[in-house]
Amino acid sequence: MTFPDITADLKARMPQLRGRLIANQPLADLTWFRVGGPAQVLFTPDDESDLAYFLRNLPAEIPVIVVGLGSNLIVRDGGVPGVVIRLGRGFGEISVEEGARIRAGTAVPDVKVARAAQEAGIAGLSFMRGIPGGIGGALRMNGGAYGRETKDALVEARGVDRKGNIHVLGNRDMHYTYRHCGAPEDIVFTQALFQGEPGDRAVIAAEMDKITEAREATQPIKSRTGGSTFKNPEGHKAWQLIDAAGCRGLVVGDAQVSDLHCNFLINRGHATAQDIETLGETVRRRVKEKSGVTLDWEIKRIGVVA
Repeated sequence: MTFPDITADLKARMPQLRGRLIANQPLADLTWFRVGGPAQVLFTPDDESDLAYFLRNLPAEIPVIVVGLGSNLIVRDGGVPGVVIRLGRGFGEISVEEGARIRAGTAVPDVKVARAAQEAGIAGLSFMRGIPGGIGGALRMNGGAYGRETKDALVEARGVDRKGNIHVLGNRDMHYTYRHCGAPEDIVFTQALFQGEPGDRAVIAAEMDKITEAREATQPIKSRTGGSTFKNPEGHKAWQLIDAAGCRGLVVGDAQVSDLHCNFLINRGHATAQDIETLGETVRRRVKEKSGVTLDWEIKRIGVVA
């Protein structure tokens, strides 16, 4: 499937744009599942000012979706109409600041923040070793792992709204709850500041090693997967409900519920996005029938069905 090419019109509207605009760019290679159709337009801004210029001049009727490292994402087979923004090198800086703080662009992988903190002797950010993906996604969904969440470490987040205005949001302004951020949906986060505390490098390294070992032992991290599929319902663990409903190893097309951790879905090699999403909905239905609990998707699904 292809969409009408609107890149020439956008470039004409934005003669000072420095970032890349690509029409009908396949998105499958940008997601961990390796599935999905194209973006009508993929925009990679040079930096924050370039992003602001683009959003300020983009016609209001054109939808915008932001993707990060593609770890917690299903792109549907029909692709994504409008503009998909993917932040790259211009948002990849990371620095250590006074007071046991780390500042990171939103294209920085979460694990890189954990490593930078360890090298600087900053404790309290090791949990980021267990979050697949980048800082932008962690901000938008209050990503967490091994007992801590983004809200526990965030000082402030910086971003650009649809009109091109810059915002700095404090922790309270993010209105965080479990795997949810209540900040305005139109804000594209560009940077985050995290607070840690002084710690021993060796102790922090040992914590990170434990997280790495736990992930390798309990999660199918070497498979084409999107991480945890469903949020844990209050008072329950999603994987236990899925297991009790007899869904461990369940297959739809070439998509499978992981035998190792059944809150993970896997592309065995030739699955479509429809296979994966149908499998997820089948799991939700069976869990509801078995336990009466409704599972909510943690993985973000975007685009149109082919």
